[in-house]
Amino acid sequence: MASNHTALDVARWMLDQLDKQNCLYQEDAVCEIEKRFGHKFVYDNENGNLSIDRSVLKEFRALTGDDVIWERGEKMWRRRCRTDQTGTRMQD
Repeated sequence: MASNHTALDVARWMLDQLDKQNCLYQEDAVCEIEKRFGHKFVYDNENGNLSIDRSVLKEFRALTGDDVIWERGEKMWRRRCRTDQTGTRMQD
């Protein structure tokens, strides 16, 4: 596990996974991030669940802009499609 990775490296990995799989589930991503990049890019949230560090999510947002949405019910990211609500990244 190399410690010289940045939040941008992790975000690029997330985008690569999203492009390969057409979606990226948070639960899968957070486990892989911890394994590949180390614990500094994840944290235990208030519910005691492993979550992706905000610095990584900020970089991921910058990389993807409005092209990717967060599907709250599925807890996953995917590419935006015509039927999605405009003006919001989060979809139900």
